[in-house]
Amino acid sequence: MTFDDREKTHEKKFAHDAELQFKATARRNKMLGLWAAEKLGLTGAEAEAYAKEVVVADFETPGDEDVFQKVRKDFDAKGVHQSDHQIRRTMLELMDQAIEAVKTAK
Repeated sequence: MTFDDREKTHEKKFAHDAELQFKATARRNKMLGLWAAEKLGLTGAEAEAYAKEVVVADFETPGDEDVFQKVRKDFDAKGVHQSDHQIRRTMLELMDQAIEAVKTAK
């Protein structure tokens, strides 16, 4: 295997890992949106629409802060009592679930 072959293999792995991370993050955000929707008293189509809003919120700025801020703001507006720690812990737990789901979906 030449250096160029190894470099191409590394680039493919990097692209594959980035794609898996993107899919896992989108899945996590949808699950977070459904979790938050339940706390907000939304069901059915309203819950699904809210989950989509959370997914879209992730495209505002790099990282997870935009998603966290959307949920935090919506909880505050509706008087939902969840600490920042609880929201962030749920985000981490759901990311673990999303990563597993994406890995097994291959």
